[in-house]
Amino acid sequence: MRPHGLRTRVILAAAVAIVVAVVLLALAVPALLSRQLERSLDGSLRARAADVARLAASSPDLVTERGALEGGGLLVQVVDRRGRLVARSGTLGIRVLPLRGPGRAALDDRHASTADSTLGTEPIRLYAAPLGELGASEAAGGAVLVAGSTAETQATLADTRRLLLLVALLAAGLGAALAAALTRTALLPLSRLSSGARDIAATGDAARRLPTPPATDEVGELAATLNAMLASLERAREAERRFVGDASHELRTPLTALRGNISYLARHGADDAVLADLEADAARLSELLDDLLALAREDAAAPARGEPVDLAEVARAAADHGSGVDARPVVVRGERAALERAAGNLVRNARRHGRGTVTISTRREADRALLTVADEGPGLPPEEAERAFERFWRGPSARGEGSGLGLAIVRAIAERHGGRVRVDGAAFTIDLPAASE
Repeated sequence: MRPHGLRTRVILAAAVAIVVAVVLLALAVPALLSRQLERSLDGSLRARAADVARLAASSPDLVTERGALEGGGLLVQVVDRRGRLVARSGTLGIRVLPLRGPGRAALDDRHASTADSTLGTEPIRLYAAPLGELGASEAAGGAVLVAGSTAETQATLADTRRLLLLVALLAAGLGAALAAALTRTALLPLSRLSSGARDIAATGDAARRLPTPPATDEVGELAATLNAMLASLERAREAERRFVGDASHELRTPLTALRGNISYLARHGADDAVLADLEADAARLSELLDDLLALAREDAAAPARGEPVDLAEVARAAADHGSGVDARPVVVRGERAALERAAGNLVRNARRHGRGTVTISTRREADRALLTVADEGPGLPPEEAERAFERFWRGPSARGEGSGLGLAIVRAIAERHGGRVRVDGAAFTIDLPAASE
């Protein structure tokens, strides 16, 4: 079964939320209205009963006179202490209010109370209160019963519930329509992004970009992020193409020389100079392949965690004959073999392209651990320093043979250890976060 789309889920959620809210309102409003109407009616019943009780106490003979109990449209009935009818209002006609419940409590227990009851088929609210026992009137020691019809109240509550139900349905329909319109507008940029992403996936063209909506909202931020990712992928793909091309070119040179020398040997026999060239070409090819594999490993490796490594020990391990070492203990966390390779590459680079004595030093500055390899030459000018760590790049003043990958490997190792490498003239520095004390 296909799951509902985001738009459908939003519309359903909006409709259900509105229906639930209005249903809760439909339950709360009639309950509050019923309580309010009931309190109002009870107040009227008690007030009318108090008037009759005062009349029975002050002028008992007037209680039985015609019209004495009329007023407010309420049903009034006076009974004696045995529950026999003494007087009733004209609104009762020939009907008699029931004595059960509040009436019996007023006669037997001598306390007032209120309850719902019925008069025939008509629902009523009945209040009964005891009358004074003094005096010789028929009503002495009896009770007064006052009732009011609740039919209109119940009809009002029923109409209110129906109205709220109708409002709930209308509100749900309106909410669903508004949610549909809003989600259509809100999701349109996402639909365009999805369509653009499918086209890019189908063509494999990382140079294309997704459409950016005019609004600077979350969708616009998503489009900008995805376009930045596509730009990064394009740069990575272009760098990969350049790397493959450069690697092919660099590998072709020693292979061509090897083939030429082998062909010469096949025609003229062994020659010390040719054998030396073969050995040099093989060594160069081996070095290039080793550097390519090292760089590939660094690109694929996860960020280095490793163990505590003292850069002073790394510096001493990387130093060759004739190198000066000024190593102060400073600890980083990383992989000793990779750090020693990076330091060794810097030393070999200084030997190959620098001048004079090569010095390796280590020090700590604040929370940074620094390993610097410097020679006595003029170093790289600023315009060359910016490109020194590119793969296969060799400066115009470079001397000797090299793969052009040594400094690129140094940068990859430094970045994998959370640091960086920088150059200042003839000084190359690996800058790493120092381990906590």
